[in-house]
Amino acid sequence: MKIISIQSHVVYGHVGNAAAVFPMQRLGVEVWPIHTVQFSNHTGYGSWGGRVFDGTMIDELMDGVASRGALEACDGVLSGYMGSVEIGTSILSAVSRVNAANRSAVYACDPVIGDRARGVFVRPGIAEFMRDLAVPRADIITPNQFELDYLSGIETRNIADLRRALAIVHGLGPKVVLVTSFAGATTPDDAIDLIASAENEIWLVRTPKLAIEANGAGDAIAALFLVHYLKDRSARTALGESASSIFGVLRRTAEAGVQEMLIVDAQEEFVCPSRRFEPVKL
Repeated sequence: MKIISIQSHVVYGHVGNAAAVFPMQRLGVEVWPIHTVQFSNHTGYGSWGGRVFDGTMIDELMDGVASRGALEACDGVLSGYMGSVEIGTSILSAVSRVNAANRSAVYACDPVIGDRARGVFVRPGIAEFMRDLAVPRADIITPNQFELDYLSGIETRNIADLRRALAIVHGLGPKVVLVTSFAGATTPDDAIDLIASAENEIWLVRTPKLAIEANGAGDAIAALFLVHYLKDRSARTALGESASSIFGVLRRTAEAGVQEMLIVDAQEEFVCPSRRFEPVKL
């Protein structure tokens, strides 16, 4: 299996490609990473070094890969945070080139827009680009609850709201939706729900809420979900496997009392999760 992952990258810590590439490799995937930025660390630390790349660089890298005749072997494209509309346009161009070479290739888009704590935190124009252009092109999207609400125009407070929101988002184009965090009226305070929707079925995994907010967890679970989905095209299986793995990694990270995910120390969680969560059909 071969996947192009187009995301940000950091030297220290694990967000973007630094969170997504190794878990996919640990599962036996050949990953071709394209970095949209390269920073010293996550910007949440308040200071960082590095630079933002541009859409032209993405185009040039894709030209080089295409000249090797490699796009025909690419099984999927994964994208995350888009720093500008220009970069987003180049990402969609990369998707088109892969699809032209391999019609069965899957595009998984993590529509990074914001979260409930901060609201929309991307640059002006990015949220609209995600909603109007990127999401309709995607086969799989992996929003958090805030992003699901933004894309659907519905404030999801319960399962009925969730069903309506998912129906609207599927109507935009994606066949598969993974909601990476959901807290509804029936979600216990000490738990977090993950939701997968595909082929008129909705599946839920409920995991204990951990005392940690690690950067990059969403990037890692999007990557894990894509890999497991590509194996047998089952959203149910992909949900159970990816949720179990990310819980194990975050549990190990919380126990260690560190901020950055221990994706190397806890790498066995990717292939053999220490605790498994079985999806329940809603």
